[in-house]
Amino acid sequence: MAELALIDDALSALLADIHPLKSERIALTDAPGRVLAEDVNAQLDVPGFDNSAMDGYALRAADAGKRLPVSQRIAAGVSATPLAPGTCARIFTGGEIPPGADCVVMQERVERDGDVADIPANIPTGDNIRRRGRDVQTGATLLTAGTRLEAAALGHLAGQGVVEVDVRRRPKVALLSTGDEIVDPGKPLAPGQLYNSNRPMLKRLLENFGAEVVSLVSVPDDFAQTVGLLQQAAEDADVVVSTGGVSVGEEDHVKAALEQLGELNLWRLAIRPGKPLALGRLPNSRGGARFVGLPGNPVSSFVGAWLFLRPLMGALLATPALASLPEVTAHAGFSTSTGPRQHYMRVQLRFTPEGALAEAFEDQNSGVLSTCITANAFAVIPPDAQVNEGDRVTCLWLEG
Repeated sequence: MAELALIDDALSALLADIHPLKSERIALTDAPGRVLAEDVNAQLDVPGFDNSAMDGYALRAADAGKRLPVSQRIAAGVSATPLAPGTCARIFTGGEIPPGADCVVMQERVERDGDVADIPANIPTGDNIRRRGRDVQTGATLLTAGTRLEAAALGHLAGQGVVEVDVRRRPKVALLSTGDEIVDPGKPLAPGQLYNSNRPMLKRLLENFGAEVVSLVSVPDDFAQTVGLLQQAAEDADVVVSTGGVSVGEEDHVKAALEQLGELNLWRLAIRPGKPLALGRLPNSRGGARFVGLPGNPVSSFVGAWLFLRPLMGALLATPALASLPEVTAHAGFSTSTGPRQHYMRVQLRFTPEGALAEAFEDQNSGVLSTCITANAFAVIPPDAQVNEGDRVTCLWLEG
């Protein structure tokens, strides 16, 4: 029997010779979740002018402690005029600091009598003023290539008046489900059949990882049809992902079809769950598509998606955020032992005053998908290990 591959070897094989996808220019309104293809430099200072951090009165710090006439009113969006000596200006949050003023005192500290304000003493120069360029200075790097455009990054770009950005093209993925026993929801179940839970689960995960799922294909237990459908999928997509059909059964045709069409780089991993996994390449008119054959068991498929599909999408998108899952060292809230395969246990991480605690689900069977709903990490248990409650374990935090 062939030796089982280690996960580091599998990742090396999967990511070998990967080239990031080309870029495309899109509207900022269409860019949430996309990945920047180029650095973006600031064209404007942010804020663009000195402004008040609160509602109050703008004045010269040297006039603090005096009774000052109110010479102007400055709301946000209104251009301020120079402050007359010996006066103050009523100002509101975001209002432009008038030339000549060098501090703002909050309105709660000021006694107002008609057009005169009693200013408290000892107001520091610069107090309650947001200086021009405090957040961003013109010419500075605003965002770097590889940044995923989530809420704050989108706001950062909009603050520069950006309307279009260059982003990586999303990886196109063909998602194949194999086996005559797999039925789409909405259809009646015959004896021995089950509904396809892998398809919607993997589609959502792939989209969270930045991919565009371009086709959903059901593959029957027939070698010739498997070959044809793999060929078509490779032509449609950058990555072909299948579930099932990569084990050693007589009706598992995906591995043999892959070997006939292209190349099999790796088969069968020393991990639990997810031992039957195939990695390879399929030919197409654009130079080839990557192939990832995940196991049919839903938990194995779920684990494999996080361990392999996520970094693959990250490499194609050239974003470091997807290269690897964040590691958290936690105290084990469980006891377990492993055999010759590395175990990825579904756990819930809780953060306590004593540190992170990993609580494992009691049933770690690869068919118990319900545990994946609330799991937020995998506890990585090395081969041939004994873990006792309270021991420190490495966990992989599950984040998109």
